[in-house]
Amino acid sequence: MFSLIQLQTDTLATAASNLVIEKIAPNTEISVLGFILKGGFFLIPIAILLFYTFYVIIERYLYISKASKIDNNLMRDVRENLNFGKLDLAQTIAERSNSASGNILKEGILVIGRPIAEIESNMERAANIEIGEMEKRLGHLGLIAGIAPTLGFIGTISGVIKIFYSISVTENISIGNISGGLYEKMISSGAGLLVGIIAYSAYHLLNGKIDIFALNIQKQVLEFVNIIQRPSHVNKTK
Repeated sequence: MFSLIQLQTDTLATAASNLVIEKIAPNTEISVLGFILKGGFFLIPIAILLFYTFYVIIERYLYISKASKIDNNLMRDVRENLNFGKLDLAQTIAERSNSASGNILKEGILVIGRPIAEIESNMERAANIEIGEMEKRLGHLGLIAGIAPTLGFIGTISGVIKIFYSISVTENISIGNISGGLYEKMISSGAGLLVGIIAYSAYHLLNGKIDIFALNIQKQVLEFVNIIQRPSHVNKTK
């Protein structure tokens, strides 16, 4: 008799647990999109910043990669023509390169015959212009890196305020009510931090490419000055 009662008890417990699981499981399932949308209104500006961040990253990366390319053959061709005194041909080669380094070399070729300090100054101004073109909109990434996490934090704070207002009105302070609303509002903070990290990382990586270009240009300017100071070049251009 005791074993029969125990068997019935176990059967009822198993059935009850299966019933609870069947009732709970469907309610706990949620899609990724549905989970994200629970973040609230502040996810809209954060999403806009995310798309703009990707646009700036792709556009600036393609532009900087193309403009900062240093062609060793360009410097070789310019050197050969300068050594033979063919300034017009050297200028044409620099213009046809369609690159930042070519534009800088062209500015140096245009003022050959003037004092070295003036030639260097002219090339440095040209280099600063090219670097300025590369840095366009990079400041936006730095701004987004600060704004996106702040928007996420504001979204979370506004959500917490609503939770406590609801508690004050309904006097329902259950853990489920508080934690359910709070995790939804924390989504905006997580999204803001993610966008901020992407923008911050891209800002520094792209600036790193520009710094490498600036260093290479300094080497190129030095090589150009050394070429035009050679006696062979001076004699042939007189």
